[in-house]
Amino acid sequence: MRYSVIVPVYNRPEEVDELLSSLTSQKFKDFEVIVVEDGSSVPCRQVVERYQNQLAVFYYEKPNSGPGQTRNYGAERAQGDYLIILDSDVILPEGYFEAIESDLRRADADAFGGPDRAHDSFSSMQKAINYAMTSFFTTGGIRGGKKAMDKFYPRSFNMGVRRTVYQALSGFSDMRFGEDIDFSIRIFKNGYKCRLFPAAWVYHNRRTDLKKFFKQVHNSGIARINLYKKYPESLKAVHLLPGLFTLGVGFLLLCAPLVWYSLLPLLLYAVLVAVDAAWSNRSLLIGLYAVAASFVQLLGYGTGFWRAWWHRCVLKRGTFEAFRKNFYK
Repeated sequence: MRYSVIVPVYNRPEEVDELLSSLTSQKFKDFEVIVVEDGSSVPCRQVVERYQNQLAVFYYEKPNSGPGQTRNYGAERAQGDYLIILDSDVILPEGYFEAIESDLRRADADAFGGPDRAHDSFSSMQKAINYAMTSFFTTGGIRGGKKAMDKFYPRSFNMGVRRTVYQALSGFSDMRFGEDIDFSIRIFKNGYKCRLFPAAWVYHNRRTDLKKFFKQVHNSGIARINLYKKYPESLKAVHLLPGLFTLGVGFLLLCAPLVWYSLLPLLLYAVLVAVDAAWSNRSLLIGLYAVAASFVQLLGYGTGFWRAWWHRCVLKRGTFEAFRKNFYK
């Protein structure tokens, strides 16, 4: 078996249906699919059963323990030479595995990852959130394109790793946020080869509203400090940008009652984002939504970053998450 696709899932049967459907359309067929239900109250067993005549798909249920441990559970049951780690909210283009095969033939890798895009069927808000998570103007460009602002760290929504390497590293840690970056850091620290595969992209069905998006990025900001406490060398200048943006916004808002034109930098930034997002998506509405999504992305991450810095670096407290109950939502 060449590949084992590992999919942790929590209360998302509709998304699992879309992902499995896209897997049936793959031209490359040498793979199995392992779906692991992580204590869901709305299981996807019946969805998976519908695909058993079309895919080598296996379904498991376990108590809730978070995505990292759920991936480990699936990996323990995998047979493929490589593990493909996907979130349940992605959809694969038809040539996904062929793109991976092509890149592996070009240069071998122990681990790899690819970027993400918005599907035409996604809502305008989802496309705006996708823009905020992938645009250079929000630091999202480091997630994976032809160029990166830093060393490329595969993310768990679209990650591949040699099964023997996964086993040697004991898989994902018990972190509930930032566990994929933690795993990527350990890949590099142990001397394994990790590469970006730009052509192995996925459609990523992101959060559907700004409230859920804020929760996601706020906890990501917290995770960055948790990672810093574990690996001090992992904190780079680019990770400080949302925090600095947050401080800057706060300062300009405080100045606004005294100096009204202090808000001009924020207005100029909003116009820049709106024009760029509208042009790239050919939609004025998405451009307007992207302004809100970009501010949420930067401020959510920035406030999480400073909140965790205060708790962990100043007050010397342990790790935490802000929205544990809403982790998957």
